[in-house]
Amino acid sequence: MPQLSVMIKPASSLCNMRCEYCFYHSLSEARETYSYGVMSESTALSIIKKAADFTNGAPLHFAFQGGEPTVAGLDFFKFFAKAVKTYVTKSKVTFSLQTNGLLINDEWAKFFAENKFLIGLSLDGDSENNQYRIDANGKYTTERVIRASEILNAYGVPFNILSVATKKTAERLDSVFEYYDKFGFKYVQFIPCLKPFGVDSDEYAMDENEFAAFLISAWQKYAAAFYNRKPISIRFFDNLLMMATGERAEQCGLYGHCGIQFIIEGNGDVFPCDFYCLDEWKLGNINDMSFLEIATSPRAKQFIEESLPVRPECKTCNFYKLCLGGCKRYLADLDYCKVMKTFFTAVLPSLHRIATFIRNSNSSHN
Repeated sequence: MPQLSVMIKPASSLCNMRCEYCFYHSLSEARETYSYGVMSESTALSIIKKAADFTNGAPLHFAFQGGEPTVAGLDFFKFFAKAVKTYVTKSKVTFSLQTNGLLINDEWAKFFAENKFLIGLSLDGDSENNQYRIDANGKYTTERVIRASEILNAYGVPFNILSVATKKTAERLDSVFEYYDKFGFKYVQFIPCLKPFGVDSDEYAMDENEFAAFLISAWQKYAAAFYNRKPISIRFFDNLLMMATGERAEQCGLYGHCGIQFIIEGNGDVFPCDFYCLDEWKLGNINDMSFLEIATSPRAKQFIEESLPVRPECKTCNFYKLCLGGCKRYLADLDYCKVMKTFFTAVLPSLHRIATFIRNSNSSHN
């Protein structure tokens, strides 16, 4: 059977922050039910048992996201981890969790360390750049997130920084990188801020020119760090280098088509993609269906099939092999082709030089 990755929203859209640009808040408001509440133990057991049946020994990954997943409480996660050990006896299981860090303390960090969680810690940079990330009381959160990073470090818990790239990020990218360097943050994923569905523009999302300029500037810093032998990891660029050296990308949006991501809401409802947790894209409920039944449902097939046709402009594009058409959601948000063409025109020589260096280095070690 195939390997499986499942994204679970144990607290649905519930969150202890009120980020001004939150895409899941706007997405949830477009549904009939804004929040499905905290996941029950019976639904968690359905996920675990059916995932074990589906994989039958193949690798299995459980990712937790929100909302804010830690709002579900540490007891939920202790139950989940214990149940995995009980019911998943054939597969190698890995865990990850994306958090705003506000609830992270010694007890949480100890649990993460014991169960080998990889953490995605949300932070947009220094206090000025992070100003959109406020808590439920309207207070700024930067210092508390840094404190969470220190606790995770103290317990040896690996973590990446997850940064929403906004207009302000594009304007202050030097300050963002300087701030991350100050705290030794070497693993970063920049997530472009997206406009809500049906909105032409807003004050947070970059336009095509800003997005392209942001990517070019970020690449220059990434390449400089590589040549200075102080490499940093930026997930999108790491994936481009993987593709340029003949490997398959691991990041969704670089496959050339959509897949089924198995996003499971608090009540067990399953959706194909985090960007499309909408009523019209509900695939079923894990309490009533198996993973195979969900993956082969008519709605799941439709979601994939809509992404398969290659657009005419892509067929003649010199950069298609590194872009593969882009993410469906990004294409709905802006002229992604313009962004990618501008970006690749500027950085392709540098990208190829680094890719060649990596290939030659790998060959010399074989």
